[in-house]
Amino acid sequence: MAHTQEERITNLLSMAQRARRIVSGAFAVEQALKGREAVLVFVAADASDETKKDYTILADRYKVPYLEGLDRETLGQCLGKEYRAVAALTDKGFAKKLRELMKEP
Repeated sequence: MAHTQEERITNLLSMAQRARRIVSGAFAVEQALKGREAVLVFVAADASDETKKDYTILADRYKVPYLEGLDRETLGQCLGKEYRAVAALTDKGFAKKLRELMKEP
């Protein structure tokens, strides 16, 4: 059964949430970056330009890859929250798989 790219991404993020290998929300992501725990920053495509700019700068500062995708509602849903504009993966395996999924057409 073929799944869409978005379904595969949300499934991966949900698994990361259940495994406690992802943090979400502005404060938690910033703490994960500062604590050198974050290995990939993921920002919702419909996040504000200011949010995107802030996390691009933070990701660059801490030399962590940055990706954009999904919308705030979908990102929040797959993490068991209402809305989320930003999340950070703290596991290299999940981060690698997410980068692969994002490259798919």
